[in-house]
Amino acid sequence: MRRRPLLTLMLVLLIALFSWIWIERVALRAFPDIISAYTAKEYCSCRYVMQQPADYCHGYVKQSVPISAFLESPEAKRVTVAGLGRSNSARWMGERQGCQLEP
Repeated sequence: MRRRPLLTLMLVLLIALFSWIWIERVALRAFPDIISAYTAKEYCSCRYVMQQPADYCHGYVKQSVPISAFLESPEAKRVTVAGLGRSNSARWMGERQGCQLEP
């Protein structure tokens, strides 16, 4: 330890990092789904509940993590978004229910 303090420090930091990853593994596994689900649901609500224009809603849901695909179907009032390898859809259910994520 005394001879190589930098190596010891790096080893301790690496062990701490892997420990944190192990503790947060469930949340880290769910993260990719959150990006596409949030974008689909919030865009659907912006467009069909708040009745805002598409350009405004795209800016409203913009995130630092990019999405890979975006498909809006105005006739079905459905939005599908893909990001980080996951895809989610949200659909406008009606005035009382608003938008919901589809299973």
